[in-house]
Amino acid sequence: MKIHFIGIGGIGISGLAQYMHYKGHEVSGSDIKDSVITQNLRDLGIHVTVPHSANAINEQDLVIHSAIIRPDNPEIIAAKEKGIEVLARREALLKILNEQKVYSVAGAHGKSTTTAILAAIMNGSAIIGAESKEFGSNVRYDASSDVMIFEADESDGSFINSNPYCAIVINAEPEHMEYYDYNYERFYDSYKTFINLAVHKVLNAEDPFLATLTDEVDAQWLYPSKDIKDIEFVLINNEPHTRFTFREFGSFDVWGFGKHIAIDAALAILAAYESMSIAEIRKNLLNFKGIKKRFDIVGFEHDSVIIDDYGHHPTEIKATFESVKEYASLKGFDKITAIWQPHKYSRTIDNLEEFIKCFDGAAELIILPVWSAGEKPRDIDFKESFKDYNLTMADKISRANNTITVIRDNKDVETLNKGLIIGFGAGDITYQIRGTA
Repeated sequence: MKIHFIGIGGIGISGLAQYMHYKGHEVSGSDIKDSVITQNLRDLGIHVTVPHSANAINEQDLVIHSAIIRPDNPEIIAAKEKGIEVLARREALLKILNEQKVYSVAGAHGKSTTTAILAAIMNGSAIIGAESKEFGSNVRYDASSDVMIFEADESDGSFINSNPYCAIVINAEPEHMEYYDYNYERFYDSYKTFINLAVHKVLNAEDPFLATLTDEVDAQWLYPSKDIKDIEFVLINNEPHTRFTFREFGSFDVWGFGKHIAIDAALAILAAYESMSIAEIRKNLLNFKGIKKRFDIVGFEHDSVIIDDYGHHPTEIKATFESVKEYASLKGFDKITAIWQPHKYSRTIDNLEEFIKCFDGAAELIILPVWSAGEKPRDIDFKESFKDYNLTMADKISRANNTITVIRDNKDVETLNKGLIIGFGAGDITYQIRGTA
């Protein structure tokens, strides 16, 4: 087929585009602007046009668009005028994954890490919402296997369409509630539907919502407080690792720091255990090298470390920040500077009280402008809300070598080159902190 993807620069759509390209389809796409992702797609031989234009639509058989693309997009209009089938990403999953044995990973946070860990353990294709350092991409294609390890997305309800053979749910915290019209019953019913679609289920029994299902759902239930013991954090070649004992299976090492990493790994182990031996799982787990933008060490010198982290939900930021404090202690750093780019006005306002608690222990908190992700601006009094921190409001940061410069009103107001410096956010902070903005 000839398939065109609108919004192909997004991590989710780009994953589907690459996968269909590897399967032999003729793939093209468009986005509003160029990015690292669009350039990588071109390097694969995928034709990408910028910006959106009706001229991009010619003889395609199918047009797939991301959730944020509006009905008045010129390419959608042109496709419908030509009688070409147009599907949202959510709907397209039914076509793309319908013949795969899908290990589908869902949850408000921890999805990318758990999916990448499972992909390290098991053979098969994989589509992840972040780049796995193990294979240098967010997509792995294995033509010899019908297994698909897939990061499912609850933000638009599309996880229901992921054809789950095995449903792995890390947590079911309310997130993206604007999609569910702030209807919690509808939100939780979506999770129930997703779980019940799967033949096999691996669920976190200590998540408040999932715990209500233990008597009615036949699943591999993980009880983290009972099943995971002897957690310790170790440096292997200056890289963070968590060592833990899991049930009667013995000890495991996994890249990353934190109890949450052990939980992610334990869920992946249980999912793989249906078809693999524990000895093989333990060995393959060492293949996991972390994922880009998750506790991603992007600068390292004797007296400073710079870390880029995609965390944009308060629970994941808080968990990562606990890991940051462990890492700083092991490295002997006495100063932690957190740089936060809030992601979406709705998420920030809905979770403001929890965000305020996230950065406890930071010597300084630097807050950048909200990355709107297309939302209309709303007033948030960051100075008042975060007044108990050593707070700096900034417009942006820049990076040269292992030095971060903080900029406000087009002036350099601070230089950071000592201790542990970590940036949080799902917007363009990743390019700012890497010096590629």
